[in-house]
Amino acid sequence: MDILYFAWVRERIGRPRETLDTNAATVAELVEELKSREDRYAAAFSDLSALRVAVNQELTDFDASLEGAREVAFFPPMTGG
Repeated sequence: MDILYFAWVRERIGRPRETLDTNAATVAELVEELKSREDRYAAAFSDLSALRVAVNQELTDFDASLEGAREVAFFPPMTGG
């Protein structure tokens, strides 16, 4: 599965994307797996209320299933203007 990081999430983790084999069933489980990898991931995912997530390019919640997911993207909330 491709994991994409945008804006300050990318800056904290230090990479824009990575490919990951995971057994996580939900986005929340994936986040917990990532947080356990290194301190930089733990810092990036320390406040989920400051993050948004998309699975296969569709906005969703952290309790969303990863069944059939090819891509998960994490980014801060966006504003229009």
